[in-house]
Amino acid sequence: MTGEPNRKRSETRIQARNRQAILDAALDVFSGQGFRGATLDQIAEVAGLSKPNLLYYFPSKEAVHAELLARLLDNWLDPLRALDPKGEPKAELLAYVRRKLDLSRDYPRESRLFANEILQGAPRIMEALSGDLKRLVDEKAAIIAGWQAEGRIAALPPHHLIFSIWALTQHYADFDVQVRAVLGAGHDPYAEAQAFLETLFARLLSPE
Repeated sequence: MTGEPNRKRSETRIQARNRQAILDAALDVFSGQGFRGATLDQIAEVAGLSKPNLLYYFPSKEAVHAELLARLLDNWLDPLRALDPKGEPKAELLAYVRRKLDLSRDYPRESRLFANEILQGAPRIMEALSGDLKRLVDEKAAIIAGWQAEGRIAALPPHHLIFSIWALTQHYADFDVQVRAVLGAGHDPYAEAQAFLETLFARLLSPE
């Protein structure tokens, strides 16, 4: 009797480890092959598990993909959530640029997974895009518009300002091979990008 709780805890740890192994493997496969090109056999092989074992945790490829996207979208929105309406506007926006660039540097596979989903028309996350993501972007765009109305930063379309930050930071993850090929050896793309983007946005945001 006394060994039963320990056995259950051990099983729970094993299950958590296997589930994470599947998600890590799926991230590799989906970000490289796209949703259509990925198979459960590929994911199981990368995870080091049998396909029946994988199916114990996830009933389908769609289920694995859905969980990855749900986790990704939540993490992807954290840098924007951190935009503080009480902060100094330019400093807050430059900090947002840095956080987004850090996210691209640290989670390139996640960025490519998200990009693949968007390029396919976002069939599995459209509800989240038009729901949670839209509400958050609208909320932060209203804060930016308020700063602009006070003359604290340049008057720019707030939504398009956010879009431009997404585009200019996520580019370094989604087009990593191209960036490194063009820059050549001896360059640190993210360090150089941070210096450039901070200068770019600092000038762009300065009120006339």
